[in-house]
Amino acid sequence: MTGPIATTSRRLWAIALVTSLCIGTGAADRALAQSPRQRLANAESGAMVVAHRGCHRSGVKHGLPGAPENSLLALDHCIAMGIDVMETDVRRTRDGYLVIMHDATVDRTTDGTGKVADMTLAEIRRLHLRDGMGGAAAAVTAQQVPTLADMLSHGQGRILFNLDIQEAIYGEAIDEALRLGAANDAILKTRAGSGSPPLAAISPYDRVPFMPILSKVSGTPSEMVALARQQLAGGRRPVAFGTPRLDGVSLAALRNEARKAGVRLWTNTLGDGDAQAMSDPDRIWGRLLSDGFSMIQTDAPEMLKEFIARQHSGEASHR
Repeated sequence: MTGPIATTSRRLWAIALVTSLCIGTGAADRALAQSPRQRLANAESGAMVVAHRGCHRSGVKHGLPGAPENSLLALDHCIAMGIDVMETDVRRTRDGYLVIMHDATVDRTTDGTGKVADMTLAEIRRLHLRDGMGGAAAAVTAQQVPTLADMLSHGQGRILFNLDIQEAIYGEAIDEALRLGAANDAILKTRAGSGSPPLAAISPYDRVPFMPILSKVSGTPSEMVALARQQLAGGRRPVAFGTPRLDGVSLAALRNEARKAGVRLWTNTLGDGDAQAMSDPDRIWGRLLSDGFSMIQTDAPEMLKEFIARQHSGEASHR
């Protein structure tokens, strides 16, 4: 069946499905059905998956092939998988445009060579991205290097972006998000130490969701609590704390402080952590979730999302 009647039927079916799920499994499931924006603001709404440079690995469960890192295709795959956040990197071209590129050069990820800072937007637009995480052996695709405006506009309202600003262009990136009406979709982060003011409350970080990455010296419980309280003292709450490696006692102290303030804890399992998680997810991702981390950045977002769903399903069955 096709046409308006079929479309209406599908919509009614979707509404009925969501309603039945919410009734059947309670408040926790209603929280998980919220938009990424809503979930970010509610630290009790369950763990959020952060896709490192987008969903560039194949999504087997969703029948999706690989995609170039930091591409619009990698963004589309994240949205199709229901991923909460796409981490992506921002640099500036010679003529002042903000583009999505991790490295200082285009060599690894495209079919071109040269520094981003030495190229115009028109020159970068002529390049094509290599598949996956790039390299000379990776196939050249039809995907082009997106601008920050391309990326934010394409995903607006459907996913959050963690903007990893690779140069001193924080203000420009935030202004672009504001111009597009996407400020609430863009999470900014920078390091915060014992000498840092409450960054979430000062310009330009006060205009977007902000995450201080706590920089330890001793890593003692008292130091971590002091760092957290200092970043909370400005009257504007960060959405999360990026955390260094900590022992169990110090992590517990930071976790308790974050929970009292309604702030999430962020970590990543990139590299060896992802490799270990894919063979033993309970030991890596399960431990992090039980330790109180509710934002995990990974290069295996589909697998992490599935793992979180299985855990949630198991918890729901015991309620």
